[in-house]
Amino acid sequence: MSRSELSERAELEQAAVRLLAIREHSRAELRRKLQSRCDAPALLEQVLDGLEQQDYLSDARFVEQYVSSRKLKGFGPVRIRQELLERGVASTLADPSTDPGDSEWLTLISQCCRRKFGDSLPADFRERAKRARFLEYRGFPCELIRSFLWSDPAGEL
Repeated sequence: MSRSELSERAELEQAAVRLLAIREHSRAELRRKLQSRCDAPALLEQVLDGLEQQDYLSDARFVEQYVSSRKLKGFGPVRIRQELLERGVASTLADPSTDPGDSEWLTLISQCCRRKFGDSLPADFRERAKRARFLEYRGFPCELIRSFLWSDPAGEL
């Protein structure tokens, strides 16, 4: 490697580490952000490989952090999965973390609905439809919304 290549590699590594110090990034996100600083795609891939070997960069860790963050904000599995795919995460990593069959999503949908609409039950079909549209926008699957809004444990709905 020439002196300029070593210098460019060091600059790329420093820039990548600075970005990773702020928050986790997927490999694809980091590649996209660093492309403007590098003329040689092969060098960029070498830097990314090195960061993965040193465990500074991990798509699995990114998925875990991202899913946790989005759950806290009240987003559902469909939307989170789509956002992960947009960020370049492989579906093999995104799918297990966003499985709508997980019972945790039912708790989350309840909390999300309670924050938006309070503890009151929907008075009529229009109110249920309004809540369903909101939950669908937040990324909850139709089956989960249906089972949550149209379940009648107290015999009141």
